[in-house]
Amino acid sequence: MTKEERHKTILEQFFKQDFVLVSELAEMLDVSSVTIRKDLTELEKEGKLYRSHGKAIAINPFASNRSVNEKELLYPEEKYKIGVEAAKLIEDNDSIIIASGTTIHAFARCIKPAQRLTVVSASLQASILLAQNDNVDIIQLGGMLRHSSQSVVGDYSELLLNDCSFSKLFIGVDGIDFNFGITTTDMREAHLNQKMIQAAQRTIVLADSSKFGRRGFAKISDMEDVDMIITDSHIKPNDRNRIEELGIELIIADVSWTSAAPLHLNP
Repeated sequence: MTKEERHKTILEQFFKQDFVLVSELAEMLDVSSVTIRKDLTELEKEGKLYRSHGKAIAINPFASNRSVNEKELLYPEEKYKIGVEAAKLIEDNDSIIIASGTTIHAFARCIKPAQRLTVVSASLQASILLAQNDNVDIIQLGGMLRHSSQSVVGDYSELLLNDCSFSKLFIGVDGIDFNFGITTTDMREAHLNQKMIQAAQRTIVLADSSKFGRRGFAKISDMEDVDMIITDSHIKPNDRNRIEELGIELIIADVSWTSAAPLHLNP
């Protein structure tokens, strides 16, 4: 087998599982571990995978703090379809919290209630979108503005949540790691999200499939605090099985394969 054939086989494994071990690749390709490590080093330099302690994964597991304008360009169809599914969960005369992020923006565009809906929002853009519907009563949280996410954080944002109760929290995240939990890139946002979880009866995570296996800087909560995940149909079988094993309800939004963005080291 040529080097090019080995590289192709290695990359194909990422469509079947979240990571590949050096030892498993060496056995499967009938070459030494040294050869595999050299292959992985070359592929990492090309931005096609990320090496970590005897294994390789398809993407950098550490999420970066990108601006909302950059994130809006990533996986737009996936986010829209996720938003459509999330909007179906809203009931008549409901009271909900929505956090921040571009998937939350997509969700806000899909909310068109026939009856009254009360929304407490951390996202300025989501509030503006919801303001177009007369049936939505919006309570915008105050506090310090995060320019990168166009959302608010801080003590003032949390004050209202202490005296309220909501049926559902819809939250976007930067990473879902089944062993570590759900995360974001900002510690202040993570703390606000924790307060939101405490104020809501159900926590519903809206996340496209690229978020699995990744970690942001700041932990929001353990997986046991998550009641439901809504993601897209590009989710890997291993991730789907793990969610079911954890007893978390899963909704998968169907999207075309052509809409998926290519693998990058830092998506």
